[in-house]
Amino acid sequence: MARRASKVSLCAALGAALVVGTAACSAAHGTAGRTGTGQLRVVAGFYPLQVLAERIGGDAVSVTNLAKPGAEPHDLELNPGQVASIADAALVVYLKGFQPDVDKTVAQEAAKTAFDVTTVEPLASAATGDEDPAEAKALRGKDPHVWLDPTRLATIGDRLADRLSQLDPGHTADFRSRTAALRTDLEKLDKEYAEGLRSCARRDVVTSHAAFGYLAKRYGLTQVAITGISPEQEPSPQRLAEVAAQAKAHQATTIFFETLVSPKVAQALANEVGARTAVLDPIEGLQPGSTADYLSVMRANLATLRPALGCP
Repeated sequence: MARRASKVSLCAALGAALVVGTAACSAAHGTAGRTGTGQLRVVAGFYPLQVLAERIGGDAVSVTNLAKPGAEPHDLELNPGQVASIADAALVVYLKGFQPDVDKTVAQEAAKTAFDVTTVEPLASAATGDEDPAEAKALRGKDPHVWLDPTRLATIGDRLADRLSQLDPGHTADFRSRTAALRTDLEKLDKEYAEGLRSCARRDVVTSHAAFGYLAKRYGLTQVAITGISPEQEPSPQRLAEVAAQAKAHQATTIFFETLVSPKVAQALANEVGARTAVLDPIEGLQPGSTADYLSVMRANLATLRPALGCP
């Protein structure tokens, strides 16, 4: 469907048969950005941003996550209803460069209502500068996974609270209180990681793709990624040989893969170096029906890392 530059034209394109089209049209006539009960409509690009919006906004917001549970959020292709929800939102929380279709739609439909978290925490290169030329090429680009450093996520939460307060000044005190509680939780998590990973026998974390650079930097680890930023990227035989050699040299006991991507490459590498495999979740999204949340998955990651790295 061709996208329109205004909410009115968007409504016409969706048609009267779509309920969401009707909602978007009514929003264009005076209720844009609010639900029928007065909540701010907030759209989040994917799960960690949904967590921030819900924790900080509380019952003053109604949050829609564009990425479905179990789906890879990188590859999200928006349907007409999702385009309408972006156009009708009071706030769109997204990470520019992570979801191309969301970037395009925000630019066309929600430039004035967008909150890009990279304006708070600029993205770092996936390469560290210590790689050989072939590895650096595989890791080119910016790493979007800022939420895996709890301190960075807390800073983004602070700025999101500012933005919500501008939109709904009457709930500013509530936003501030919830943000303080969130920061307390994230600082506690950060302390658990720092203490849990302080005295490990090994510091190399061999992962299926380069999602853990911020976590590694925060806690003094070294990420050794089989592939680059894109989890669908196929590693070259040369790259596999390089990672296998490094894993053997540093006596890696575990090759990590993630929940939303096939573990075949990680399993093949583990077989070659005599290691086991384990899940290290980048928390881009939850599995359908999961009762976990960001904090519990981060703690599960820590519990997986500690024995793999020989932490006392």
